[in-house]
Amino acid sequence: MKDTVRRLEKTVEYLRNITEGMPEIAIILGSGLGRLADFIEGRQEIPYEEIPNFPATTVAGHEGKLIFGRLGDRYVVAMKGRFHYYEGHDMGVVVYPIRVFGMMGIKNLMVTNAAGGVNTDFKPGDLMLIKDHIGFFAENPLRGENLDDLGPRFPDMSAAYDRSLQKLALECAQRAGIDLKSGVYSYCKGPSFESPAEIKALRMLGADAVGMSTVPEVIVARHMGIRVLGISCITNMAAGILDQPLTHEEVMETGKSVEQKFSSLVREIVGSWE
Repeated sequence: MKDTVRRLEKTVEYLRNITEGMPEIAIILGSGLGRLADFIEGRQEIPYEEIPNFPATTVAGHEGKLIFGRLGDRYVVAMKGRFHYYEGHDMGVVVYPIRVFGMMGIKNLMVTNAAGGVNTDFKPGDLMLIKDHIGFFAENPLRGENLDDLGPRFPDMSAAYDRSLQKLALECAQRAGIDLKSGVYSYCKGPSFESPAEIKALRMLGADAVGMSTVPEVIVARHMGIRVLGISCITNMAAGILDQPLTHEEVMETGKSVEQKFSSLVREIVGSWE
């Protein structure tokens, strides 16, 4: 664990030496949602391969850059490309950027993703505010020796997604004229899409959307006392709801089709962040 802390410290030192200051908000951009980065002004783009101890992303639609700059009047850092358990990374790698953000002193995280619609009232292109998650289908990222300097052994997940930020997001969506749904996100390991029977089971458990990311990052963010707001883009209906196969191309195409709506909402939220 001391080695982990040393690696984190080296990464943080590198980023602090080449950036202008500490961002107020970190934003993780999900599959097909990277266009938001184009609205960041005064961008400083740092490829992951140039950052000490950062892994590389291998998924189409994830460019692999940290982007520092201003979104409106807020100094932010955006992850254009995240790391997934299904890529073969262990959980320590998947959540490494969140640890870095926390050690930099960042106290706010907006996490976004592309998700399959489990709730049959949803449709592709909808945006869903994440009010809670189901994440017991995969390894917990806090498994193993606890990093006591970073957070408690048994962190509370009663309000993993900050309730005041949820209220703010709904108010921002209303001002922007955007129909923002609300629901529970379920995390599955991937990379295969879920089966119709699995989706039926998830619906019975109370899931509204399903995806292959987000929950590990949120758990570690809360472990470090970082406030979290989550938004899913419903890019496809989950298996068994429509009589058609699922593809990653559909995910990317739908993400692209909602770029403007998604970017407008995120900019409104960031500008109003408390």
